[in-house]
Amino acid sequence: MIQNTVANAHRQFAGITPILLFVVLVISAGALTQDFSTMPILVALFISAGYALLLNNKQQPLSINEKIEIFCRGGGEKTIILLVVIFLLAGAFYAVTIDIGARDATVNWALQYVPTSFLLPGLFIIACFIAFAMGTSMGTITAITPVGIGLAESLGVSVPLAVGIVIGGAMFGDNLSFISDTTIAATRTQGVKLKDKFKANLMIVAPAALVTVLVLFSVDIDSSAALEQNTYDLWLVLPYLLIIACALLGFNVISVLGTGIICACVIGLLNGSFDLKSMLHSLHKGLGWMQDLAMVAVVIGGIVALMQAYGGMNWLMHQLTRHIRTVKGAELSIAGLVSFLDLSTANNTIAIVSAGPIAKDLSEQYQLDPRRTASLLDIFSCGFQGLVPYGGQLLAAAAIAGLSPWQLSLYCWYPMLILFFGLAAIAFGLPRFVVKQYDEFN
Repeated sequence: MIQNTVANAHRQFAGITPILLFVVLVISAGALTQDFSTMPILVALFISAGYALLLNNKQQPLSINEKIEIFCRGGGEKTIILLVVIFLLAGAFYAVTIDIGARDATVNWALQYVPTSFLLPGLFIIACFIAFAMGTSMGTITAITPVGIGLAESLGVSVPLAVGIVIGGAMFGDNLSFISDTTIAATRTQGVKLKDKFKANLMIVAPAALVTVLVLFSVDIDSSAALEQNTYDLWLVLPYLLIIACALLGFNVISVLGTGIICACVIGLLNGSFDLKSMLHSLHKGLGWMQDLAMVAVVIGGIVALMQAYGGMNWLMHQLTRHIRTVKGAELSIAGLVSFLDLSTANNTIAIVSAGPIAKDLSEQYQLDPRRTASLLDIFSCGFQGLVPYGGQLLAAAAIAGLSPWQLSLYCWYPMLILFFGLAAIAFGLPRFVVKQYDEFN
């Protein structure tokens, strides 16, 4: 009964209003208070979910019990639950590696090998590597921004420029990392392998990174500046190197994260960073970091299921596709949708999770390569996330540097470039792949 109702739902604008209400709640609360963290994302989603339960399908009205069942089925869909497990494991990995000192050791290790004349491009590359290894732009910005500020003062360059370099590198790594929540969300919603999405992404963003490095070489610095050398334990870098190797070898994401967590725990126990009790508390702390994001995925899954039942998803698909005549048009629609959601929510992961089901439908309808679809979702959401002054990345960096986030937006060159190269990739249909089958659990 319910499945038939969902399958036969007609087009109905009211069905899409729960997600519009969510966007309005977040933006209006931020605009009224001048603080875009005023409205917690999860609270806004629960309000939207409550509103969604009040709506109905005009053709085939549903009882409240049927609507609740649809919501629960959507939130408990296997892709959503897998996403929740992966988010929690990623949080545990972040926490353990930070607590054993792996993050700081990796930064100090990288700085040892950067000549003074290469320091600005080197700062960008270090931020790229740290974010790629850690899978978090926020963690990278927190760790590297003080280093960037110190470099700016030593080299006689603008502090906003140095911080903008760090943000750009953090978004590069967040966009490409095998364990970032954006990568996980993009690959899960499109059913592609981590390494395939990585290859597709790299071909689009590598030119943007190269241009960023070349531009940074042209910035004048004080070449006589000397940096303080900090000690590090190379063994602490191993968990990051191991997860990169495992992902490149084709391990599924659960295995990748599990391997990284075990490695970090063993190193922490052997070098005395923590005992068994503190290790377990570290793991629990990391799981707690991701609980909100996990619940966000579940609630969005339920809301999307209700919007589908009410005909809202059919209405949105019709609006997105009614003027589409080509594959490029479909890809531009996907890029525009995820960009709009990121600008609205200031959260690239939520933007991808929300846009993912619609992108998958468009991908299947227009026979798009799912690797390209996953890449476009990640590229455009990360590009705008690295530019919006009210996003968590710029707000965190601005707080550390004592600057206005609006000052930093002007120096976030890499996010600007990936949006440009993302549009170029759509325009020229690059990269091209041979169509292949996908295992949804890889």
